[in-house]
Amino acid sequence: MTCARVRDGARGRRRGGRFICAARRACVEALVPWLVHDGKVLATLEVASSAPGRMKGLLGRDGIDGALLLDPARSIHTVRMRFPIDVAYVDRDLVVVRIVTMQPNRVGVPVLKARSVIEAEAGAFGRWGIGVGDRLEIKGSQ
Repeated sequence: MTCARVRDGARGRRRGGRFICAARRACVEALVPWLVHDGKVLATLEVASSAPGRMKGLLGRDGIDGALLLDPARSIHTVRMRFPIDVAYVDRDLVVVRIVTMQPNRVGVPVLKARSVIEAEAGAFGRWGIGVGDRLEIKGSQ
């Protein structure tokens, strides 16, 4: 991902694997992380590891292309969400310990064995062939 200034041809330079935009030093080029299962790329993955990022999650969106990883998280809610989601609770090694589909305006039960949560639009995990006991991987930048 690059900022609009870089996509529009702004001049800049690389430093330590990052792209520093000459017009604005806050521009950073990053690799997009991928959710992978059995060597097959399933989807792009957004990662929310800060408290504000986890609190916002998918709120305010009409959908998601790919998936969202909330780390750490043992429970979630869908209060004020606009669409149903699939939720995979994963342990420290990204092994799926529980999968549920949640409708909007619900509060989930905490899963004590879980370390993180992966959210996607309802039906995505079925299309991707993900089930309880499957080990997932994250490839790319985090």
